[in-house]
Amino acid sequence: APPHGRWQGPVRQPVRREAADQDKEYVGFATLPNQVHRKSVKKGFDFTLMVAGESGLGKSTLVNSLFLTDLYKDRKLLNAEERITQTVEITKHTVDIEEKGVKLKLTIVDTPGFGDAVNNTECWKSVADYIDQQFEQYFRDESGLNRKNIQDNRVHCCLYFISPFGHGLRPLDVEFMKALHEKVNIVPILAKADTLTPIEVKKKKFKIREEIQQYGIKIYQFPDCDSDEDEDFKQQDQELKDSIPFAVIGSNTVVEAKGKRVRGRLYPWGIVEVENSAHCDFVKLRNMLVRTHMQDLKDVTRETHYENYRAHCIQSMTRMVVKERNRNKLTRESGTDFPIPVIPSTTDTETEKLIREKDEEKIVQIKKNP
Repeated sequence: APPHGRWQGPVRQPVRREAADQDKEYVGFATLPNQVHRKSVKKGFDFTLMVAGESGLGKSTLVNSLFLTDLYKDRKLLNAEERITQTVEITKHTVDIEEKGVKLKLTIVDTPGFGDAVNNTECWKSVADYIDQQFEQYFRDESGLNRKNIQDNRVHCCLYFISPFGHGLRPLDVEFMKALHEKVNIVPILAKADTLTPIEVKKKKFKIREEIQQYGIKIYQFPDCDSDEDEDFKQQDQELKDSIPFAVIGSNTVVEAKGKRVRGRLYPWGIVEVENSAHCDFVKLRNMLVRTHMQDLKDVTRETHYENYRAHCIQSMTRMVVKERNRNKLTRESGTDFPIPVIPSTTDTETEKLIREKDEEKIVQIKKNP
């Protein structure tokens, strides 16, 4: 019996009312990620990957293995005599890949001829110029009147192939990475890992990491894990960091091993499997490039490397404006009718000329449509 001997009726069930109250309090912005996801999938993604390193280190094979494509069908291999006089050229291959309804426009930038000549003095300059040209083109498009369909050709990542034949980094490796580390995300690759024993791979990796730190080379840094990430993800992230430089093997040939058909290389003493983590770091590199860090590579390119270039351009423009004002001021104060001749500045680069032309176009457009 209830207290005081009185019956108080059935207990009220508040479930429906509480649910209705929650619906009233629910605004709906929790669905924003789904909206962004749908829009991104519809638009598609783009990624530009540069591969650099001397000939014969398996760059083409690795790229084909990574994305299961054949980008080098019509490639012509040069003989030794032709390679002596060959200069570094930049070649671009673009392929559209689709997986589970998600489209990726992949651009591979290759650097044939790098490190092949007898005299390799400043052979990285054309590579650095190419990266700057893509920044310049994006800056011009971004500053233009029509900004709707800007094509992003900025290089998001550079895989730099290090020869396994030698003791650590060569002077050319050091100079290349130091010349480009402020412009692009560099990921060092220890090529042809099947030519080394596991102990040699471990020693070489340690030596290369030591020299990268010694010479102050800034390679791509993996972002730190958030505190709320699960332990498996943290362990996977740490394994990626410890794998630098990635010791890789590339192969487009399918061989049979233990009754299974796998991509690998067949030797008299056995089979090296490309996608076996015990044999090489190919799977780790593919996961890093495609599954876990592709967006971060693009973010670092946009927020760090491109912003540094953009800030430099704006500073140059500001200096030009200040010079022009000072020149006009001197003309007015001197009372002369003729302009004071300007000594051509050595810092007036092609970029500044293009920016000035773009500004003049804007002024003409404003006058036409006031």
